[in-house]
Order: sequence, then structure tokens, then C-alpha cells
Amino acid sequence: MHRYLYIAIISLIFFSCKNEKKTNEKLNVVTTTTMITDLVKNIGGEYINLEGLMGSGVDPHLYKASEGDVTKLANADIIFYNGLHLEGKLVEVFEKMKNKKTIAISNALDKNTLIGSEYFASNYDPHIWFNVDYWIKVTEYVTEILIEAIPDKKAIFESNHANYIKKLGALKAAIHSIIEESLPKEKRILVTAHDAFNYFGRSFGFEVVGLQGLSTATEAGVQDVQKLSAFIIEKNVKAIFVESSVPKRTIEALQAAVNSKGHDVTIGGSLYSDALGNAGTIEGTYIGMFEHNVNTIVNALK
Repeated sequence: MHRYLYIAIISLIFFSCKNEKKTNEKLNVVTTTTMITDLVKNIGGEYINLEGLMGSGVDPHLYKASEGDVTKLANADIIFYNGLHLEGKLVEVFEKMKNKKTIAISNALDKNTLIGSEYFASNYDPHIWFNVDYWIKVTEYVTEILIEAIPDKKAIFESNHANYIKKLGALKAAIHSIIEESLPKEKRILVTAHDAFNYFGRSFGFEVVGLQGLSTATEAGVQDVQKLSAFIIEKNVKAIFVESSVPKRTIEALQAAVNSKGHDVTIGGSLYSDALGNAGTIEGTYIGMFEHNVNTIVNALK
């Protein structure tokens, strides 16, 4: 009953909002995750009205749209979302919006290059932002969409795109340098709350293991904890990591299980996985988030 009531509310809001007049001439753009919001802001700047649905520390795997969110979506000219079933509980909302311009940024990528996953209906790991090369392609895709929507701002969007691409290239080079100079290959084992970092691992030579698997909707059980604790001891892993958008109790339970077997493992810090840091901070940007994560990982494992 609750499911059908939810759908009815969504339909009613869309019907009531579809003819609402815009308050100004700017393009109304809505984004889902904080990573996408930051990207679109870098390209669109002051020439769009940008609203992000999710904030710092929000888990997109479990996120449900509020009535206010649905109103924002109904009044949007363009909606950018990750796709690949990252926003699993929003899929039903997007399906109600077939007449809206909803853009999955993952469409910019060749799916043959993605990491497969049986945990998502898309059959792919959706955490694509942890591959900087992917994010560069996504940036190009978003820029094309915005130029198509506001052709007279083409030169500005292209300039913003060029500047941001340079920053992303510099970020990738800096990360490689930090890791290669500071962390021997045998120490590049990353244990986190859930498997959000596989693209990071493939890009920068880390073995990545998540306690909860790819989706936080999957609870970790006692057997998962015991299996991973044995792995940590076998590999002599010195630090494991919590995530800002995932409750830390599972990693604390893992630490306790490892320590009870006579192996000392510390919690090396908190990583940003499915959401950026607080707005207005360095970690509240994609580049700042990535730098924070890499520095936290390297400092704890070296």
C-alpha cells in the first residue's frame, strides 16, 4: 500500500507542477549526487539555476525522494543523475518523467570498459567518479548537453570545460606521483566499509576489499566480518577505513574482530565515497575530495 501511495503522490506533484512558470530565464538544472552537482557547477556556473538533491554524507544507494525533491525534479529543464542504478530508489521517480530531459552521466562511457557487478540491475559498478579519466569524459558529455540547451553560452561553457579538464588532468598526475613516491606496491591494499573504490583501485594499482560489497543496501554479516578479518591478518594490513556516507559500526566491528586475534589494525581515517564533504570546504569539491582520500590512504598505510 505504501508503495502505491508514494507513486500516487509523485504523479500528483508532477501534474500540479508541470505548468509552473519559471521565476527567471535561467535554465533550471537538478542533479542527484554531490559529485555531479560539483561537476555541473564548474561548467554551468552562474548561467544556470542549479539544485542538488543530495548533500554531504548522504548515501545515494538508499536515498528516497521527498515531496520537495519531486517538485524540484518536476520543474527542472534538465536532470543529471549517475545511472547504473546508483540511485536505486529514485529509478521509479525517473520512470515517471519520460517527458523530461533526464540525463544519466554514465551514458558518456563505453560500458565494455566498466567493472561488472551482480549487485546492481545495470550489471555494472556505478562508482564511476573514482576513475578520473571517466570523469573527464563525463565532463565533456555534460558540457555538450548544456551547450545544446543554451547555445548562446557555448563559448563560456567551452572555456569552463577547458579549465576544468586541465584541473582534472593535474589531479590525476598528482595522485600518481603521491602514490608512487610514498606507498610500496605491497602496501596498496584498501579495506573500506563497502566496495566503492574498485575504479580507484584499478586506476592506481590498489587491491580493494569492501566489507559490505558494492551496495550499502547489503548488510555485512558475521561471516563477512570473520572472512575479511582473516584476509587482513594474512596480508598484514595496518589500517582500514570508514566512509563518510556509511555508518562506522561495521568497520569498528571488523577492527575488533582483527584485534581479538592478536593483530593490530587501526582505523586510518574517514574517506569520502558516495558523497563529497560539506559544501564550502575543500573536501566539498570533487578535486578536494579525491586529494583528501589519497592523502588519508597513503598516510595510514605507509
